[in-house]
Amino acid sequence: MSETDTVADRAGSRSATGGRRATPGGPRPAGERRPYWTARRRDQLTGYLFITPQMLGSAVFVILPLILVVWYSLHEWNVLAGTFDYVGAENYQALADDTNLPGVLKATGLFSIGLVIFNLALALLLAVLLNQRLRGSIVFRTLFFSPVVVSLVAWTIVWGFLLQDNGGINGLLDTIGVDGPNWLRGETTAMLSVIVVQVFKNVGLNMVLFLAALQGVPAELYEAAEVDGASRMRQFWRITVPLISPTILLTSIITVVGSLQVFAQIAVLTQGGPGTSTTVLVYYLYQQAFQFHHFGYGATLSIALFAIVLALTVLQWQMRKRWVFHES
Repeated sequence: MSETDTVADRAGSRSATGGRRATPGGPRPAGERRPYWTARRRDQLTGYLFITPQMLGSAVFVILPLILVVWYSLHEWNVLAGTFDYVGAENYQALADDTNLPGVLKATGLFSIGLVIFNLALALLLAVLLNQRLRGSIVFRTLFFSPVVVSLVAWTIVWGFLLQDNGGINGLLDTIGVDGPNWLRGETTAMLSVIVVQVFKNVGLNMVLFLAALQGVPAELYEAAEVDGASRMRQFWRITVPLISPTILLTSIITVVGSLQVFAQIAVLTQGGPGTSTTVLVYYLYQQAFQFHHFGYGATLSIALFAIVLALTVLQWQMRKRWVFHES
């Protein structure tokens, strides 16, 4: 092909595109349709396909049950009689007039406060000790984490035997001349026993989270603090706690939500007793719905529990701006 033909071809291509050369990313000639499956739309479709299983799971197992619970709370459903009657707001009025509810909320609050304080404090203490890289730390780390993977019911049954009047705990106390109480039958000791059982069950999880956070704190900060003459305690409060505060927020939210949903420990150890001293909200919900067959009122109690969990979670999330590092 001659040079004259090449110049003529270039001139023809310019005239076909209005005097401008057509580029892959530039404007298209008039009348030419843009393809529908562009790179951007293919990327969007890929993203939607990835999140579809999670969205379907959330819709089927979270959103739909919430809608059904609200619907059931507006009805009186008696499975034994086979009736399902619309009662409107009567269940919510019964909730406001329930004389047992203050005691149930008090027991729930005591359990949650005790569990959160003991669990977080013990988990942080163990994490700080294990972070010293002492001999045998791996063995102790495994020892404290192993209850997390043990069956909850099996763990609770074993502790039930240990806490009986003639159980292993009182047997150990008897060897040193101490007459132990009937742990699961005293109003004060029953709640304390349930809290201790739950603390030892899940403290390993928070311990591992705290340990990972502690290992991420730069050693240079401690070295600089030692040069400035700061004590170990001052280093802990001024360096360690601020830098691991995001992990403290995470563990506190997890522990608070878990404390409000406790059921198996109460059902196996105390059945809500003695009296109603350990009847927490979830166990009370179970009694109303599955023992007394008041499914409508049980659904109303579950909505109240959902509102409490949501309010506490939002409160903790908003308070992070005051004390969580990098959030202020």
